[in-house]
Amino acid sequence: MDLLKVSNLCKIYGNGEAAVTALKNVSFSVPKGEYVAIVGESGSGKSTLLNIIGALDNPTSGKVILGGKNIFSMEDRKLTVFRRRNIGFIFQAFNLVPELTVEQNIIFPVLLDYQKPDRKYLEELLEVLNLKERRDHLPSQLSGGQQQRVAIGRALLTRPSLILADEPTGNLDTQNSSEVIALLKEASKKYEQTIIMITHNRRIAQTADRVLQVSDGVLTDFGRCRE
Repeated sequence: MDLLKVSNLCKIYGNGEAAVTALKNVSFSVPKGEYVAIVGESGSGKSTLLNIIGALDNPTSGKVILGGKNIFSMEDRKLTVFRRRNIGFIFQAFNLVPELTVEQNIIFPVLLDYQKPDRKYLEELLEVLNLKERRDHLPSQLSGGQQQRVAIGRALLTRPSLILADEPTGNLDTQNSSEVIALLKEASKKYEQTIIMITHNRRIAQTADRVLQVSDGVLTDFGRCRE
């Protein structure tokens, strides 16, 4: 069963002669638990696609169905709540709150939703992410790789339907990049977590279950990667 279905998605910026078409009738679907990589050059439209799937931007036309719900048919307030509860984000820049500890950063989205964190699951994530000894540290006391692991924990804790990772290794060295990608792969398998990651690195993209490419706003599905 498909968790995500994108249908005839178009995005045009500007009007008249100044109009720029960022996405051209993009359609694809993602079943639950699949780990998908989207590759493309800078300016190809891949970030625009990710932002629309994550309801951070609106399409000019087309639909995004997540968990059977047409997200752009919702009013703004309901969409905000739906996004917070169903979509986790991992950004290149980590986006941690500098005044909060590792543990506080991870549970922050849950507290924003006026919920109590699942302490057992939190402990499991801290173990999987190798952050137990760092739980009381501030982001400034962590390496780049450790900060990105905190961001992964923050995205996983709410058990979202979908995780969107935007160049998650962009600020990391080769070793930390490999560790972060391995963690995403493990999350996909261990927790049946559906993940869409955009990257310009084709070697990293090959770690995914399936690779899509966006070029000049047009999407091509390269199919499943070989194990």
